[in-house]
Amino acid sequence: MTLGPRYAKIDDTKDKIMTKVFDATKFRKSITKSIQGLGIGFSDPTDWISTGNYALNYLMTSDFNKGIPLGKVTVLAGESGAGKSYIASGNIIKNAQEQGIFVILIDTENALDEKWLQALKVDTSEDKLLKLSISMIDDVAKTISEFMKGYKEAHADDKEGAPKVLFVIDSLGMMLTPTDVNQFEAGDMKGDLGRKPKALTALVRNCVNMFGSWNVGLIATNHTYASQDMFDPDDKISGGQGFIYASSIVIAMKKLKLKEDEDGNKVSDVRGIRAACKVMKTRYSKPFESVQVKIPYETGMNPYSGLVDLFEKKGVLVQTGNRLKYIDKAGKEHIDFRKQWVGDKLDMLMADFTESTDFADKEQVPAVEVAEVTETKPKAKTKKAEPIIEKE
Repeated sequence: MTLGPRYAKIDDTKDKIMTKVFDATKFRKSITKSIQGLGIGFSDPTDWISTGNYALNYLMTSDFNKGIPLGKVTVLAGESGAGKSYIASGNIIKNAQEQGIFVILIDTENALDEKWLQALKVDTSEDKLLKLSISMIDDVAKTISEFMKGYKEAHADDKEGAPKVLFVIDSLGMMLTPTDVNQFEAGDMKGDLGRKPKALTALVRNCVNMFGSWNVGLIATNHTYASQDMFDPDDKISGGQGFIYASSIVIAMKKLKLKEDEDGNKVSDVRGIRAACKVMKTRYSKPFESVQVKIPYETGMNPYSGLVDLFEKKGVLVQTGNRLKYIDKAGKEHIDFRKQWVGDKLDMLMADFTESTDFADKEQVPAVEVAEVTETKPKAKTKKAEPIIEKE
């Protein structure tokens, strides 16, 4: 079968049409001059701060060593005593300081004591940490806006070399609006539930736009309340849904009692908490996965906590009687009791799992390419198609 003259004409001009490429140079220059603060190109995160727990890091970013990114907004939400401040104001600040990142801590609850932070190995010196006690949403917004304005002006000529800064807000739920303050002073305790969600949403959205591709990030804690929906039992995050849409990572935390000693033996008294962490939103991994992280009162969080359960869910560790078995890439079997899977053994699992995952990603064929191959297969002639070809 031969193509008609119409198809032949299209085939002759195909190469000429495809060779014309749009030159966006002039367009880039014009919009850069006309729109202030315009960002062109991608701004993928280059700096990550660990949460202090390998399992939680992996659920958030698919990397055991990467926790929260600079240039984005992360929210830890949970009930009182669930470990939000321990991770945000403790572990993350400590790890950020170790990476040379300056931290601005905004304490809206007026509850973060210097001794408590120092006990978590946070450097409270002025050259490493700036602590601000602010309770008004408007004041927090003004503080961040004024900082970013001066920051961009000072480093406009050397964006990549600008110092790295992390804002920590603990917490969003305790911030007040001007209406709250005015009503309290007047003895009117109606509250301001209408304006507060809008103000929180505006705060987070503006932070996302201001940070952009700069070396500045934000992590905030927030409160949750029990769900009244029997078909959706997950705790609800206070402050509305608006700021959740603007956040890159949202973690919901729930407090459970830890009744174990240092060796993992069951005891009757409470020795700490088990923070049940569920990834509600993430742009770097699969959402809605969860892990329980143990935080003993005496020793604090173990960075390996939750890894054994994670590897069991992934099928890396397999239950064999009352022990767990792992077969390494060389085919060697490793069988030990649950309590013996610690330290170096878990380091081996993380290294092997990361290597196998990277290899699988490289070997995997993109779904788009498969679809294109399927669509280009020759189709059988149909009675409807034949008259069309003859007419052409």
